[in-house]
Amino acid sequence: MILVTGAAGQLGQALQHALAGRAVVYKTSAELDITDAEACRRLVAEQGISLILNAAAYTKVDKAESEHDLAFAVNREGALNLARAAQETGAKVVHISTDYVFDGSLERPYVETDLPNPQTVYGRSKLAGEDAVLEHAPAAVVLRTGWVYSAYGNNFMKTMLRLGAERESLGVVDDQTGTPTLADSLARDMVRIGDELVARGEMRELFHYAGEGETTWCGFARAIMRQAGLACEVTAITTTDYPTDAVRPVYSVLDKTKVKSHFGLQINDWRDDLTSCLTALTT
Repeated sequence: MILVTGAAGQLGQALQHALAGRAVVYKTSAELDITDAEACRRLVAEQGISLILNAAAYTKVDKAESEHDLAFAVNREGALNLARAAQETGAKVVHISTDYVFDGSLERPYVETDLPNPQTVYGRSKLAGEDAVLEHAPAAVVLRTGWVYSAYGNNFMKTMLRLGAERESLGVVDDQTGTPTLADSLARDMVRIGDELVARGEMRELFHYAGEGETTWCGFARAIMRQAGLACEVTAITTTDYPTDAVRPVYSVLDKTKVKSHFGLQINDWRDDLTSCLTALTT
């Protein structure tokens, strides 16, 4: 039996599609509070869970700066609770982390051995969650990713589609570089990795996963407008033109060599995945 936490989020909804027809227990944050250690332990034991796909997280990057305790409760303690529940039963864990564990100062894609240096509460809480899972789960894979979007929930792509339909022009930050990652692609490969983790047994490994290629937020927005057929003009602005409570990494492209080699994955270029997502939205 598989457990999917955070089932109402965009990754959780993508996992529901990826796992169609499988024996799965889906739990939204309202149905399972992962900060409740006893609730996690009881569910994993009573449901006979063999694999936990943890898509539950506190992801309000800016709000986390003023909600430190809540961010750490979900992203660190929640991850720890799931890992300890797995430890008691032998369940395997696939856990999602973030490119925000890095400070963005490199000028080449980050590899798994690069030293983390999170600049935000969100990044620090997610790094603490990584450590908890890798230390306590009997077998686990941590996947760092970034710039996740999908047809589900709220995300950058859907915001751009809404604003692009309302406005003639829009300014978007052009000095932050990363890689858009389609939740459906992440979910598909997360399931594949989870299946291999169950089959292989003991493994505690950290991997990077994102779409192929790189772009800026401005470049991503322009691609969205172009592919969606929206006439909204996207102009480049700087980070200082759009201040936020949390500091964003200037460069957070992730090197996927390790995950592709280890699991034999073929990862799509981010532009191709964007096309697929927009097509799905309009059909």
